[in-house]
Amino acid sequence: MKVNVIKDKCIGCGNCVSLTEGEIFDFNEEGLAEAIVDVVPEDLEDTAKDAIVQCPTEAIEEVKEEEK
Repeated sequence: MKVNVIKDKCIGCGNCVSLTEGEIFDFNEEGLAEAIVDVVPEDLEDTAKDAIVQCPTEAIEEVKEEEK
């Protein structure tokens, strides 16, 4: 599973950073959230999905793998 934060939608509220305890998302130098992992560890996938659902601006998206 991969996740992406849409920069133009993020308001820097910190829900995702807090929820994932800084293991998937962290703040960048602009004070906005960003994914800090290329691939979400399997044991944190449910937490990442919770962050997607709880984002107030829908700024987090799951990146779908291209089908082969």
